[in-house]
Amino acid sequence: MQSVYIRHARDIQFENVSLSARAADMRQRIVLDDVTGSRNFENQQRLPNPLLKITEIGGFIMAHVVVIGSTGHVGTYLVPRLVAAGYEVTAVSRGERAPYQPHAVWDSVRKVQLDRVAEDENGTFGQKILDLKPDIVVDKICFKLESAQHLVEALRGHVQHYLFYGSIWAHGHSVEVPTTEDQRRRPFGEYGLQKAAIEAYLLDQTRRNGFPATTLHPGHIVGPGWNPLNPAGNFDPEVFTTLAQGKELALPNIGLETVHHVHADDIAQMTMQAIANWSNAVGQSFYAVSPAAVSLRGYAETVASWFGREANLQFLPWNEWEALDRYSEKEKEQTWGHIVRSPNFSMAKAERLLDYRPRYSSFQAVYEAVTWLIEQGTVKT
Repeated sequence: MQSVYIRHARDIQFENVSLSARAADMRQRIVLDDVTGSRNFENQQRLPNPLLKITEIGGFIMAHVVVIGSTGHVGTYLVPRLVAAGYEVTAVSRGERAPYQPHAVWDSVRKVQLDRVAEDENGTFGQKILDLKPDIVVDKICFKLESAQHLVEALRGHVQHYLFYGSIWAHGHSVEVPTTEDQRRRPFGEYGLQKAAIEAYLLDQTRRNGFPATTLHPGHIVGPGWNPLNPAGNFDPEVFTTLAQGKELALPNIGLETVHHVHADDIAQMTMQAIANWSNAVGQSFYAVSPAAVSLRGYAETVASWFGREANLQFLPWNEWEALDRYSEKEKEQTWGHIVRSPNFSMAKAERLLDYRPRYSSFQAVYEAVTWLIEQGTVKT
């Protein structure tokens, strides 16, 4: 049976069937996407609300959402939000780990195990996602342009919304801060270049071919269950122990470079708002960060204050800081990658178009993560 999609309409007649749902004003007209067969409706207008899918005469269900990379940082929060909102959810992952936080809803979610890298190499990933019959696809783990192109070609004409998770690293260096989505991109590094290329491809596909894509660019994702980006600009949890115990911490330069965190649940919330505000979201890109970036120095001082201490900081030129034995080469590369970008992004567009308001400041999000690290015995006070 063919499905018909509507956007929270009210009193719409499909042959002899009356469907009731929300509408802002009975005088408004409702536009139906992919409507087939006989229909009788008045006063139409497209409403930016979540999709309902009519699957049989006399009834309707919420749309089917396929989440790719479902058990990761954001999926841990997004899947329960989708289920609570009434969506049918299929969780796609490699099946190698459980979500970071337990939740009863995972027992009611269909789980599909797929290795994207292997399936992309075989040219089968797009078809396997299509075979799940999604109405909405949330793609959290697309890192290569070729992978995005393969999936889009498979989904074209079959989905109502495709949401891609990019990265603030798709922007590169900032000129004016806080950086807005309409500023010129200057990405560098393979990760940022690929995320920027995928974003550009999706925007082009929406404008040329009507493919319903939205890009969300998260900042440094934080939450209980994993190591947050620390005040030294890397992921060594020992930095938090150093600050908690009042020991000296060396920072590169004068500690005024910035980092911009976001709680994983706030990205999940933004995803829900993008789905709910479909007509404002399609063909757009949004930064997904906390209300304000933080400097490395201010970050270190704030963390130390959580333990009743003054931060004991030393500032070193980059070449001297890089020569320290404390960090691994990987951690030094992480610090350089963060401070050379010094992200500081605006949330004004998401607030205006998606009615999105982050729940967590950067410090609130990191506090949750550090509390979890203390409970695990990773950070010692």
